Amino acid sequence: MELTGRVVLITGSKRIGAAVGKAVAARGADVALVYNRSRQEADEAAASIRALGRQAVCLQADMSDASACDALVADTVRELGRLDVLVNMASRYAPAPFATITAEQWHAGRAVDLDAAFYCARAAAPHMGAGGRIINIADWLPASGRTRYTDFLPYYVAKGGVIALTEALALELAPARVLVNAIAPGPILPPEGATAAEIAAVEEATPLGRWGGAQEIVKAVLFLVDSDFVTGEVVRVDGGRHLR
Repeated sequence: MELTGRVVLITGSKRIGAAVGKAVAARGADVALVYNRSRQEADEAAASIRALGRQAVCLQADMSDASACDALVADTVRELGRLDVLVNMASRYAPAPFATITAEQWHAGRAVDLDAAFYCARAAAPHMGAGGRIINIADWLPASGRTRYTDFLPYYVAKGGVIALTEALALELAPARVLVNAIAPGPILPPEGATAAEIAAVEEATPLGRWGGAQEIVKAVLFLVDSDFVTGEVVRVDGGRHLR
């Protein structure tokens, strides 16, 4: 897909989302950035996009609310005139030990990591013409077919659901020529608050010996935008982490 004059909606405007927004703007797209509480980061990302000569809008939404997902798609089309690419990047990564998981924790993880991707895709697809793109963010763990650590059960299950959603949507939307794929990141950016020891441990466990950085996800997004014959795939970007 040629991005000049297209519109990209990115749910999640911090860190990696901001990098993706700037990259697609550099290739000529206008961008809608969705945030929940991180308004400052969204405004900074929007400013960097406008500095490239493209339009940018910041939309506030609680991604656990289906009606909010519908509204942000409608707002994108109203503000920017169309919608060509949806990047479902919003995520909730929070520990939840199995012995103490509450119903609220279980549903909260699924609502943001899985349900929101479905609701946004459902709202976005009718606005996309042939060649539209939906790109979901999964995780290297379920993409590898096995767990590696405990205490994140809701997150793991939700991201596994994202992979199933991606495959099912790809088939459902193929007649409309809308391509649906997922990216499964591994160690890209250290979680906020990670200690030096935790960061080093991940580097040691990763065959390529480092964290990938946001640009590795940017490259994967652009690949899936550029390709006209890839759909229903999960692209693992993990530095070989799944090999150990």
